Amino acid sequence: MTELPWVVVRQDDNGNRYRVGRYATREEAERVAGTLDTRGHKQLYLVERIDRQAS
Repeated sequence: MTELPWVVVRQDDNGNRYRVGRYATREEAERVAGTLDTRGHKQLYLVERIDRQAS
């Protein structure tokens, strides 16, 4: 099984958080977050590493 420890999370103005996707590297997650951030929405996209035991 491939490990995907990096996640992109979308946070809206109300503080609600939604997982957008999981990625193998931080660079890949940041690239995806960057493309989502340019769509003109007032959302915050965060890149976070998830704990292996928590998944």
